[in-house]
Amino acid sequence: MIARMKTLPPQIALAPDLVVPRVLTGLWQVADLERTGQTIDPAHGAAWMLPYVEAGFTAFDMADHYGSAEVIAGRFRTTHADKPICCFTKWVPKPGQIDLKMTRSAVEFALSRLGGSAIDLMQFHTWNYADPSWLDALFALQELKREGLIRHLGVTNFDTAHLRIAVASGIEIATNQISFSLIDQRAAGRMAEYCLAHGVKILAYGTLGGGWLSDRWLGAPEPDWNTLETWSQMKYGRFIRVAGGWQAFQRVLRTLSEVAKRRSVSIANVATRFMLDHPAVGAVIIGARLGKSDHIAETLKLFEFSLAAQDREEIATALAPLPAIPGDCGDEYRRPPWLTASGDLSHHVSNFPKPYAAQTDESGRSRVFSGTPWEPMAGYARAVRSGNRISVSGTTASHGSRLIGGTDAAAQAHFVIDKLEAAIVSLEGTLDDVVRTRVFVRRMEDWEAVARAHGERFGAIRPANTLVIAGLIGEEYLVEMEAEAEVGNQEDC
Repeated sequence: MIARMKTLPPQIALAPDLVVPRVLTGLWQVADLERTGQTIDPAHGAAWMLPYVEAGFTAFDMADHYGSAEVIAGRFRTTHADKPICCFTKWVPKPGQIDLKMTRSAVEFALSRLGGSAIDLMQFHTWNYADPSWLDALFALQELKREGLIRHLGVTNFDTAHLRIAVASGIEIATNQISFSLIDQRAAGRMAEYCLAHGVKILAYGTLGGGWLSDRWLGAPEPDWNTLETWSQMKYGRFIRVAGGWQAFQRVLRTLSEVAKRRSVSIANVATRFMLDHPAVGAVIIGARLGKSDHIAETLKLFEFSLAAQDREEIATALAPLPAIPGDCGDEYRRPPWLTASGDLSHHVSNFPKPYAAQTDESGRSRVFSGTPWEPMAGYARAVRSGNRISVSGTTASHGSRLIGGTDAAAQAHFVIDKLEAAIVSLEGTLDDVVRTRVFVRRMEDWEAVARAHGERFGAIRPANTLVIAGLIGEEYLVEMEAEAEVGNQEDC
């Protein structure tokens, strides 16, 4: 008799020397399990990891704020040195200035918990693109990668524009970890296109919608949204309500159930397989409630079936009527609707420091300076507020001594708009207050890419605008912009 071979999950190279299973085990629920204040015993947690590793799920995703997840993974490495694992973690600093010293401290702290000589994949999250400290953090992480403390660098919850800025600026990004599921298809558009073109792999989380995309909820009455069991249910319950509500969700579950029955698998299998098949997705992340439940056998079934064209067409038809989740990837952490467990950012951050410090003179005018060497040399401010009006100087894609965006005109344009926003926010306005922009483009062939970048950022604001081809000072600068904003009504000032 020939013994049946053990089914192992297939692997994928996220980078030439980073080969992992196509399903990563997410440890974010460690924080949920510990939210009452009781910490999981690391020895117990390591023992609960063992069945995943023995089944071939040898890569684990965690973060600095996932409770003791890093400590548990480090204990596993110590007690099971013969069973190597890949540990992906995240650094999610509070808003504000970031330098190399701070970055090194965060990386060394993660290493002290995880063990080993280098972090396999360090993923960075930022809260506020208007504050250029997110670039300082990535450049610092890149330096630590060169030193060998980090093997590979990724980002998490980045939108397409800012992934583009990072890559075009020379940051070696291997992955972007983002929400991507049947009910959240934001990543299927510009993000997927950009990742495929630039070799960035998507690590898709939320593929099971916090457990909502499962047989358990098929035909179930709408739950009481105020008494849910887990943070994941709270978070993805908000996605369901934005994407058409419970009855629309039930129609999707019924279609998934029909497909699942034909394939002799579960709704969860079908929902996950659909995402795994997307060409931009490197791996999906399925959460583990260590010591409570595991779905290892069911997850292995993902690799024992495939979806036929008919299956995919039926699923696409069921999804078509759902309202799209608004915005780009990661927007749930940066603007309403706040699709987080709490419905806001209260459990993440408490405040957002202004990117630039404002200086007010005797006349009542306020000014901000971005720190470029040209401001004192030529005698101007980045922006001036007089009454309710903010005027922002011509701005290029410079940050300190660095050019941001490389030779990508659209990337430069997005960063320039970030700088405009930083100046306006620092003077108590918002990008929504902009009433006029002027755009200067060096090369005729870049006008459309720059115009589209302007459209992505100002499409809902619609300021008056002028775009001209012009000679710019500095051969490396492909675009320059200035802006005018009016904050509130004149009588309010």
